[in-house]
Amino acid sequence: MSKPPSRMKLAVLTSGGDSAGMNAVVRAVVKAGILKGCETWVVREGYEGLVRGNQEGHKVEKETTPSHREVHIKDEGFIHNLRFGDGELLKDGTSDHPTGRTLKGRYIVRVGWDDVRGWFGVGGTLCGTARSAAFRTPEGRLQAAHNLIKEGIDALVVCGGDGSLTGADVFRAEWPTYVNTLREKGDITPAQAENYAHLKIVGLVGSIDNDMSMTDMTIGGPTALHRICEAIDNIETTAFSHSRAFVVEVMGRHCGWLALLAGVSSGADFIFIPERPPEADSWEDEMCKMIQRHREMGKRKTIVIVAEGAQDKHLNPIRAETVKDVLTDRLGLDTRVTTLGHVQRGGRPCAYDRIMAKAVNALLESTPETPSYMIGISGGEITRVPLMEAVAMTRSVSEAIAAKDFDKAMSLRDPEFREALEGFYATSEVHEQPRLPHHTRMRIAIMHVGAPAGGMNAATRAAVRYCIRQGHKPFAIHNGFTGLLDGEVNALSWLGVDNWMTRGGSELGTNRKLPDVDLGSVAAKMQQYNFHGLLMIGGFEAFSALLILEEARKSYPAFNIPMAHLPATISNNVPMTEFSLGSDTSLNALVDACDAIKQSASASRNRVFVVETQGGKCGYLATMGALATGACIVYSPERGINLNMLRDDVKYLKKRYSLDIKGKAEGRLVLRSEVSSNVYTTKMITDMYKEEGGKLFDSRSASLGHTLQGGIPSPLDRSRAVRLALKCMTFMEGHHIELLKQSGTSKRAPPESAAVITIQGSERAVGAGKGDGETCGYGE
Repeated sequence: MSKPPSRMKLAVLTSGGDSAGMNAVVRAVVKAGILKGCETWVVREGYEGLVRGNQEGHKVEKETTPSHREVHIKDEGFIHNLRFGDGELLKDGTSDHPTGRTLKGRYIVRVGWDDVRGWFGVGGTLCGTARSAAFRTPEGRLQAAHNLIKEGIDALVVCGGDGSLTGADVFRAEWPTYVNTLREKGDITPAQAENYAHLKIVGLVGSIDNDMSMTDMTIGGPTALHRICEAIDNIETTAFSHSRAFVVEVMGRHCGWLALLAGVSSGADFIFIPERPPEADSWEDEMCKMIQRHREMGKRKTIVIVAEGAQDKHLNPIRAETVKDVLTDRLGLDTRVTTLGHVQRGGRPCAYDRIMAKAVNALLESTPETPSYMIGISGGEITRVPLMEAVAMTRSVSEAIAAKDFDKAMSLRDPEFREALEGFYATSEVHEQPRLPHHTRMRIAIMHVGAPAGGMNAATRAAVRYCIRQGHKPFAIHNGFTGLLDGEVNALSWLGVDNWMTRGGSELGTNRKLPDVDLGSVAAKMQQYNFHGLLMIGGFEAFSALLILEEARKSYPAFNIPMAHLPATISNNVPMTEFSLGSDTSLNALVDACDAIKQSASASRNRVFVVETQGGKCGYLATMGALATGACIVYSPERGINLNMLRDDVKYLKKRYSLDIKGKAEGRLVLRSEVSSNVYTTKMITDMYKEEGGKLFDSRSASLGHTLQGGIPSPLDRSRAVRLALKCMTFMEGHHIELLKQSGTSKRAPPESAAVITIQGSERAVGAGKGDGETCGYGE
């Protein structure tokens, strides 16, 4: 009996439409596979390349490459999989190399660690993608099976949309039939038929529409949202200058995620999405009524976002040009149409897309009895779900829309989608009368505490808009608790915060002063302004302030009001939350800077850059930044730095540079969080690398500093700011109603009415401040 292959051979292909992050997927799968002891391959041109395979006479054996032979002599372990010489050909899109290596006639290509180096920051897919008519036929799939068996490949990772993943599952289900057919025809030996009796398959969803069910995010969606918001941000300046209306058409034939999140993140006036068409019989009347109210309030610009699959409740298509004509004819607005088209697919992947890919573990653990898995993300955790179950649920959304069952279509989307839609209406609608009765309305103070972070202003805008919609009065406290003591308090208006969505930093001003600087005076000011609720947006200082104020309730009645802390800090170090506003913006700023630095390092060929990041005593930025940029070493406060660690790192760098092809050494990044060590500073590590590198490499340092705090907030920070701000407001409303039920003039707010509104998984959670300085939490 023939023995099965001792080492799994896995191939990865990208299929269907391209999306940012696909190259990151290929890189992650290849490197993870090598670390797990697998041989790794890429399939060029998607399923079409699988059908074409490698033509006879064009197969390149690894022993024919001098550089590879040299590596083989040195080591048989990891170094065996270091490189196979085709990385430059794949990355540059060329077929021939001066050394004689070629990709012509080769579609299933062995790759090593270095062959996918530098792929993280490249958009599209370097492997190529194509829609294959041949693979849709049994004959084409039979040929594809033969090509895989000839190369000894027994596992396949597919990155694509629902059609591509369905094709992968069909291929796996029919595989035993193809093996038997090939054996009967004599195309494979009985030993091959036995060794490759089963094909392992796992799917990764690559789709800019974020339209796959059972996963919170698909690869390429966040980057496409970045491209859309960048375009709208630029359009808004022109719209404001000329008092124009712009109708922006975005992708999304069956899913309105891009249009919805773009609408929330850009502060659009109206959106059209497939899942929730306008409820009125005449969408024209509904749209014009809302936009007319905005204009009457003094708004100079109008943005309407239309998903390409938008339709009314009778399933009649809603086109961007039609919307433009309505705005022009009925409201007299100078209106333009912008169709973003394929610009949404392009560009470098954002940080979120770079760190999403993971699949190899599911392959290694699969058996012939387990289903084909789809790797997704749910509540921040990597998940694996049955592939066809996810595809079936995804298609049921389109079926529900076609049946005009829009409530069901919405129910099949994830909770964040539904909350985003509610948030859009809450921050864009203007009602003639407040929604709440007079006796339940509140005077709500909004304050920024700590260091500035992207999304603070977006959260403030959402809170103000919600307050006015409900009938509350929102007040800005400028410059934190110091500003409160100085009386720097003023009311905020609906139009006054209109442009705050895209503004970085803090429009209210912020500092790190805590209320215990003068608790009695703080209480007096709170009583003077008769605040019924306090919203603090900030980092760990805001968290500490919440604990101080809750503890002081026993001495100062003015603090017996609902108080909410919305985490906002680039350090992402607030207890009980997985995500703080500003951390995604800062991570993207870090990635942009490191991409530029790595370009400089690579141009110098043998240079190591030690990049210092902010982050306080939390290594989130440095660690996630290292993942997103492909850094080779990271130093964080959680691990610290010691002499043995530095000695090992120097040995690693020496070994790694010694294995680079002569004259083609790569620049490399080392990320160091600013307080990883008080002794082993960035300068000290840089000088040490330079001294120890000798003729192999030199080193330079770069400190990103406060550049990580500034800039336009990322779309994810903006959308989450809206979601969390509205949760803070409803939280305070609920506790205010409970306080009103208490008899007498002296109200006692319970401990749970002072809380951190956080993201735990995909759900909102409330962390209640305790008088003894501890916290507890419960999910809702």
